[in-house]
Amino acid sequence: MGALTAAGCGALLVGGVLIVIAGLLKAERAKARGSRLLMLWESLPRRSRLWVNAVLLLAIGSAVVTSWAVLLPLVIGLGLGVPWALSTPPEPEIEDLAALDRWLRLLGPSIGTGKSIRDAILVTSRHAPERLRGFLGRVVSRIDLGWTTRDALLVMADEMDSPEADGPLAALALASARGGVGSRALLTALTDHTRDRLRATREIAAERLKPLLVVRQVVAVTLVILAGMVAFSPGYFRPFGSPLGQLLAAGLVLLYVGSLLMLRSRMRARRRARLLGSAT
Repeated sequence: MGALTAAGCGALLVGGVLIVIAGLLKAERAKARGSRLLMLWESLPRRSRLWVNAVLLLAIGSAVVTSWAVLLPLVIGLGLGVPWALSTPPEPEIEDLAALDRWLRLLGPSIGTGKSIRDAILVTSRHAPERLRGFLGRVVSRIDLGWTTRDALLVMADEMDSPEADGPLAALALASARGGVGSRALLTALTDHTRDRLRATREIAAERLKPLLVVRQVVAVTLVILAGMVAFSPGYFRPFGSPLGQLLAAGLVLLYVGSLLMLRSRMRARRRARLLGSAT
């Protein structure tokens, strides 16, 4: 009996320690999630934070005045989801191509004065576009530590993880490994190719935005009509005040916002395969 009691006490002690450790880990994860949310909130522009606060106040006010609890999530979903769904999707390909185009234009005159690719990179890294400055700064640091220009550029390609940057960086890496033979002609060809790719990508992005412009107009007309009906015919929405009606309204809004989000996802360009594999 004494051995059984001792074993039970030991099991309880180990279980208690494990529970304490699990609780501490859970608290750390919750703290980490809270810090990430705080960082995300602080990273938002002041205008966006004001809009979020206004939507939250409107949602709470609407739910309190009308006694419709469903208005709280509905107003938040419409106020935050619809503007985001109708915003222009990011175009990292265009940003990468524009930055590369500007940087190659800086490299061209520098190499034209007789500098090697290595020296041209060292000279132009501080004047490169903001999108490339951090990557080029690390390239310069690696070159100062004794890396070859080829290896530093290939690591930069892996860090950027951009299909648009692989071609120019691979060409510069190969030219630097060959002693810079034909660098001037290479820079001219790279600049022309990058400029053509940038122009074509911008035209494709403009074509992809045309459906979004139409949807924005449709949403604006819909909101104006709904606002007019609320002002001049409030009885139209009275059936939605019942529990079943609120569930139906929530479902309709969910389908509406979901369709807009689906449109946004389909408007985004598919990521092209990289010319250089990872860990180049």
